[in-house]
Amino acid sequence: MKQQRKYPSVQITPKGERAIKGGHPWVYAGEIKAVDGAPENGDLVDVFAGTAYMGTGFYNANSKITVRLLSRNANDQFNAAFWRRRVEYAIRYRQTVMPGADFFCCRLIHGEADQMPGLTVDRYNDLLSVQIASLGMEKVRDVVLNALAEAMADIGQPIRGIFLRNDLSIRELEGMEQEKGWYPLPGLPTPDSAVTEIIENGVHYLVDVENGQKTGFFLDQKYNRLAAARIAKGRRVLDCFTHTGSFGLNAALAGAEHVHSVDISASAIEMARKNAQLTGVDNIDFEVADVFELLTKLSNEKSHEYDYIILDPPAFTKSRSTVRDAARGYKEINRKAMTLLPRGGYLATCSCSHFMTDELFQNMLRSAAHDAAVSLRQIEQRQQAPDHPILWNVPETSYLKFYLFQVV
Repeated sequence: MKQQRKYPSVQITPKGERAIKGGHPWVYAGEIKAVDGAPENGDLVDVFAGTAYMGTGFYNANSKITVRLLSRNANDQFNAAFWRRRVEYAIRYRQTVMPGADFFCCRLIHGEADQMPGLTVDRYNDLLSVQIASLGMEKVRDVVLNALAEAMADIGQPIRGIFLRNDLSIRELEGMEQEKGWYPLPGLPTPDSAVTEIIENGVHYLVDVENGQKTGFFLDQKYNRLAAARIAKGRRVLDCFTHTGSFGLNAALAGAEHVHSVDISASAIEMARKNAQLTGVDNIDFEVADVFELLTKLSNEKSHEYDYIILDPPAFTKSRSTVRDAARGYKEINRKAMTLLPRGGYLATCSCSHFMTDELFQNMLRSAAHDAAVSLRQIEQRQQAPDHPILWNVPETSYLKFYLFQVV
């Protein structure tokens, strides 16, 4: 459609036009032919292919993703009412897909998947933890966060505080400083603690939104933990990369004979112990150790102490250039786990890296099984929980791979 511009304009290449028509919201620097109107970084720009209006989005010449589209509707007005609608839409979706108790610990806003590029908002009971990774979103931060607080109050679930976890290196690439701290909400005192308690799948967790990983806790594995727990009853479980104990605690609560949970972070293990006490399980113990070294030690000892191994490692790669090295790391831990398991044992394994695609991950698992001289019987293949929605036309929103196998 032809449209009069409302903001400075960007002319894009045929490649950029194809991407937008295909539903992708990003315009890369190499897809821009011309910029008219001298927009400042973080400003709104209209995107055109010739005379055809393609959408409006945040502009940042410092970023490889130069334009992040907000809307392709030429009639949208990007005012407070617009952002309130976006926030309400995101909340209603979570109330639908994460009903009841699950709504009290979930991701409320998932960036591009909620048409709010660069914004992540996680809910931990009465606290919200926020990360802002785009300059345009930073400029409308006050409008969006106040709309969020008001919308939660309007559904009868007011929040106690919003903590900014803007300690992201990507902010510097976008021209912003890193920061951490409470966001001042009108009429609310600053919370006296950044630690809150959540209950997920019946497991109690203390979540530190100031110092915990990412925004404080990994919410995306919620239903994968349930799937892993369903086969844990009566089993001897080795829970690797446990962080604050999530997979291991789910297995323990489900009736595992015993769970041994391991992580290299002493502070994470201390929090995991507290979570076990809160949950009231005593069939679990914790160890501070390097998982790679532990698996090597157990493999050299030809140990068959465990009949169920859970591998939930951090992302081994955050770029395409390191995928090959990451694949070697994934293969090493999976091959050793497969050799440690007896025939009929069980393996839960996953990757949280977008760049480690499902095809690459499957190929790695096949290779690891071949080298371990075992066969894998697939029980389940899963992805991230639906509060981290996947847009099929935006492959970057699909990142988590989770598999349950029996070793046969």
